[in-house]
Amino acid sequence: MTAPGPSKILSEEKSIGASSEKSPPNATTTPRSIMATIQDDDERLLARIGYKQELKREFTKWSTVSYAISILGVLGSVPATFGSPITAGGPATAVWAWFVGSCMAMCIASSVAELVSAYPTAGGMYFVTKHVVPKEHVAIWAWVIGWCNFLGQAAGVASLAYTIAQLILAGATMNSTFIDDTYSYTPNALQTVLLAILVLCLFGTICSLTTKSLHRIVIWFAPINILASISICIALLILTPNKQSATWVFTHVTDGSGWGSKGFSFFLGFLSVAWTMTDYDGTTHMSEETHDAAIRGPVAIRAAVFVSGVVGWMLTITFCFCLSDLDAIIASPTGLPAAQIFLNAGGRAGGTTMLFFVILVQFFTGCSAMLANARMAYAFARDDAFPFSSFWSRINSLTHTPVNAVWLVVFFCTCLNLIGMGSTQTIVSIFNVTAPALDLSYIAVVVAHIVYAHRVQFIEGPYTLGRWGRPVNAVAITWVVFISTILFFPTTRPVTPENMNYAVCVAAFIALFSLTWWCVGARKKYTGPRTKDLLDAVPSEDPEEGFDRIHDFAA
Repeated sequence: MTAPGPSKILSEEKSIGASSEKSPPNATTTPRSIMATIQDDDERLLARIGYKQELKREFTKWSTVSYAISILGVLGSVPATFGSPITAGGPATAVWAWFVGSCMAMCIASSVAELVSAYPTAGGMYFVTKHVVPKEHVAIWAWVIGWCNFLGQAAGVASLAYTIAQLILAGATMNSTFIDDTYSYTPNALQTVLLAILVLCLFGTICSLTTKSLHRIVIWFAPINILASISICIALLILTPNKQSATWVFTHVTDGSGWGSKGFSFFLGFLSVAWTMTDYDGTTHMSEETHDAAIRGPVAIRAAVFVSGVVGWMLTITFCFCLSDLDAIIASPTGLPAAQIFLNAGGRAGGTTMLFFVILVQFFTGCSAMLANARMAYAFARDDAFPFSSFWSRINSLTHTPVNAVWLVVFFCTCLNLIGMGSTQTIVSIFNVTAPALDLSYIAVVVAHIVYAHRVQFIEGPYTLGRWGRPVNAVAITWVVFISTILFFPTTRPVTPENMNYAVCVAAFIALFSLTWWCVGARKKYTGPRTKDLLDAVPSEDPEEGFDRIHDFAA
């Protein structure tokens, strides 16, 4: 698909504006052409949406795709969460839950991609809310969606830092003295939390760089992720003794959850893929720093889900073949089944090397996730949704990036991780709310788009699902409702205070917090995304005619 040049875009806009004077005000075909023609002129598109270009557009097609793949980060996330599906339902549960979950993730990602293509801003799906609900409902919808998205992303960033700390300390355990089936070193909660805070500070330092520097760094994330994943799979399959049979890997299901049902134990296996394959709109939060964001963002989202789905399935199948002793690996003294698989295959040296690449990719994922969370915080703050919003939305004069928003995220995620010092169950519950919080925030916007379609005219972007939109949206909505219910269930039975899944309590707290704040004071001043009348201020190739007609039509 060839993008029209600026001159062609301008002439098309003028012709559309002229014809609109003769067209009925309720016509729906013309507005779609308006958005679809803007592919190379990002600043004018952003001005039409209502925001001034403050960030520098340095992300290219490849760095955008690399960023989208890295924010899913399967090489880091699959080993970190592999214990959940095999403990609940065995190898076949892990394999087929990942396959089904990846297909469903593609449906959600496609629904998200279609909406953000029309309005590529740093706010992502939060901003899209403004254009899918009636004007009188925008404020409350945007408030709830925005907080759900921000807090879900923050929980994800905090969990990534915590997981990296766990992986590093698992490596330290692997390399300590091993006597009588026990390692001489066992990490405690304080060490894990302090290391996680250090990791968060490293995330913040990198995310405070200029957009051009971030582009140069991020562009390497995906190649390292994919190549390391393939290399580890080959090494494990060659080096692991007594590998399991294909029949066992693809058909053996257990009831490890204690719920008395292999079917329900299989459903619990979706925890791994649901936690990994989320944050789809993370790429769109970089839209104001990406060239041709209306096209490249949606394409990168779907490409990332496809590539990550394939690579994640490959890793999961490989790990399952290497489960030479399922019970022993689940009860690994390293505290991480994947680390034990590495150790069994490569010994200390080989296992540590493989674990190093897992940690490295997980670090890439954490940087990408924080970057998205910081841009969301910046977008939310410029709409005056935070206390001291003017400070958090400020653009640094040296880096031309929202550095204040970055360190707001670092501080907030540090507070979340500090909870881990007092209660492991509570911190895990906070992390578990990441996937449902994000996915529900996406689907709420999709549902609003469907419900209010007859009242709110939505101007489509260059990426659309066409006639597949309704069935894809229906599948995505159904899946998110189903998987969110599963994610709130306790993973083992009998349920005790120690193994209770408190994610539902955390989700209820988030809902109560956002609605209470809204009722107490936010509703008096928060009006939703605060766009401005900026189109006429953007220079055109024809200063005599400008954009008067097209601006009147868009308004």
